[in-house]
Amino acid sequence: MPVKRPGRDAVPNMTDYDAERARFRWEVPQRFNAVLDILERRAEQSPDELALVTLRRDGGVTASYTFRELNLASRRMGHALAGIGVGKGERIFVMLPRIAEWYVALLGAIRIGAVPVPGTPQLTSRDIEYRVDRAEAVAVITDTDGAVKVDKLTDRLPTLAHRVVAGTAPSAGWHTMDGLLARASEGPTPVDPTAADDMMLIYFTSGTVSYPKMVAHTQASFGLGHMVTARYWQDLRPGDLHWTLSDTGWAKAAWSKLFGQWAQGATVLEMDLGKSDPDLILDTIERHGVTTLCAPPTLYRSLVVADLASYDLSRLRHCVSAGEPLNPEVIRIWEEGTRGLVVHDGYGQTETVNVLANFRCLPVRSGSMGKPVPGFDVDVVDDDGASVSVGDEGNVAIRVEPERPAGLFTGYWRDPDATAAAFTNGWYFTGDKARRDEDGYFWFEGRQDDVITSSAYRIGPFEVESALVEHPAVIEAAVVGQDDPDRTQIVTAFVILHPDAAPSPQLAEELQDHVKRLTAPYKYPRRIHFVSDLPKTVSGKIRRGELRDRLRGTTQT
Repeated sequence: MPVKRPGRDAVPNMTDYDAERARFRWEVPQRFNAVLDILERRAEQSPDELALVTLRRDGGVTASYTFRELNLASRRMGHALAGIGVGKGERIFVMLPRIAEWYVALLGAIRIGAVPVPGTPQLTSRDIEYRVDRAEAVAVITDTDGAVKVDKLTDRLPTLAHRVVAGTAPSAGWHTMDGLLARASEGPTPVDPTAADDMMLIYFTSGTVSYPKMVAHTQASFGLGHMVTARYWQDLRPGDLHWTLSDTGWAKAAWSKLFGQWAQGATVLEMDLGKSDPDLILDTIERHGVTTLCAPPTLYRSLVVADLASYDLSRLRHCVSAGEPLNPEVIRIWEEGTRGLVVHDGYGQTETVNVLANFRCLPVRSGSMGKPVPGFDVDVVDDDGASVSVGDEGNVAIRVEPERPAGLFTGYWRDPDATAAAFTNGWYFTGDKARRDEDGYFWFEGRQDDVITSSAYRIGPFEVESALVEHPAVIEAAVVGQDDPDRTQIVTAFVILHPDAAPSPQLAEELQDHVKRLTAPYKYPRRIHFVSDLPKTVSGKIRRGELRDRLRGTTQT
């Protein structure tokens, strides 16, 4: 019998914030595997309850899996990967859209101790080459479009021994995922494949002064860690149908589409969205009875422009947002349009699980990052790790000594200098600036580095600058984020041209197309300013902060 979906009157999982904070202790076993200890156990306890529903771009159902069915699919995938020679600890580059195969691929790899390296389908062949090479991936799992991109790199990926396509193979040398699964066993895989501190996932960050770094997460840090994300912030429970609108290439997908939600007994909804369509999204919420929604601020801004009153959103009971602070006005319109639903902002990074949040059991402070999640000691500190006074700006930091919390990455893989810079004086420094008010709520002030947040994408300027200077007309370039009411920021470039090149709208468009070809399309500069020089420090580093200040003082478009 299907589990009844909870309504808006459901009692929060956490009813007393201070008591839960005092009570909470991380319990991390020595041996742990997220697939076996969460999905397989849930399949034994509730085999016929829905774990995953996937939709086409028009809203029609493409697949649905009970916990038993998804567990068996992950077994087949694990056997299939082992059968072609993928072993424990080896990296698999996974680049798939929002389809069921993404889940099966990741779950199959994780259950045998292999390490998926997710990437967004928007990546170019150049992006793929960098990621496969840096991670020394032995296998790739992608769709037909991705396989075509990989085929362009045939002689440049020496570690890549296995190629799997979800769809039609564009050339010889590819295994089809359907073919592998059809021949694979549904029997148990190794019963004790991983320790809790074995690596489970690698995500690439956005680069600021270098190419993207590799964030290493263990079985415990993301498998166990995201239980607090799902339990406290998302407030999930059996019967919930949870929808997170996030690309599969971003860590937000692991935040809200994998283990934490299933540990709570919720069903995950996935939709192969193209360009976000507010009316399609609202229609999907109504038609399928979505109960909990997680979306970036950019999407909420577009949803509140739609005619909310024309949709029946009565089964929607809890809404959360992350990525950047959500405007109080958007929160107000959404609350009015949904007849009482307040968006609960949360905060975390690729390097963490949810560590700050507005919770159902506490008053929401619109625009704030919320309070620390149980299990985390988060503070606003100076550069030496000392707490700053209430109301003063400082570094958002997570205490890691004397006890390191689960839910925190182990470090930047194969980058000891970056790891050492992030972990100092007993704290993990997030790189974000904030202030804390007298009631313990955190308020975001900005990034310490130069990462650009645009339409929920995090973009490092270095990659865009590197692409620009490869154009023969460009001598030097600097890239910053310019404030934008719809996208939070837009990528903006300042370009010094070769003496033989002349500024023009045509050249600006040519440079934009050039960047789109060399790197993921969402990274291209939407505005280009041709300049004769760039502000620099005495050591020659570009002063991006000065460029951002210059943009805030100009109306140039």
